[in-house]
Amino acid sequence: MSLKERLSADFKEALKTKDGIKKNVVNMARAAIKQYEVDHREELDDEGVIEVLTKQVKMRKDALADFEKAGRTDLLDVYKAEIEVLQAYLPAQLTEDEVRAIVEKAIEDNGIEKEKKNMGRVMKAVMPLVKGKADGSIVKNVVDSIMK
Repeated sequence: MSLKERLSADFKEALKTKDGIKKNVVNMARAAIKQYEVDHREELDDEGVIEVLTKQVKMRKDALADFEKAGRTDLLDVYKAEIEVLQAYLPAQLTEDEVRAIVEKAIEDNGIEKEKKNMGRVMKAVMPLVKGKADGSIVKNVVDSIMK
């Protein structure tokens, strides 16, 4: 079952069980996927759907900081619940140690010197390997800590 089919099935299930948050989040995710397909005139596969869902999670995580500053705990709870629902459709996220191992291997495989000036080269080599499996900010922090 593809991710789009799973989203559709889960939407129907959320309607039946009257799970409001899941229904709304899945519906928003399906709309974002459809919008991308219409804008780019292409049918998304599971990898493309994961990219769209990852962006949706990132948007919500970015908004959490703003809600916290504004003291909007009601919206904080809603967005945290939405992030939780969306993450169920994403691959398991890599731990910092796993990212560190991937970064070290990429540095070794590409023969990159561990200097700050080579950070961009390391990021370019690592990001395709962790796409959808690790947040870019975590990867940047790991690369930053490894590079001297």
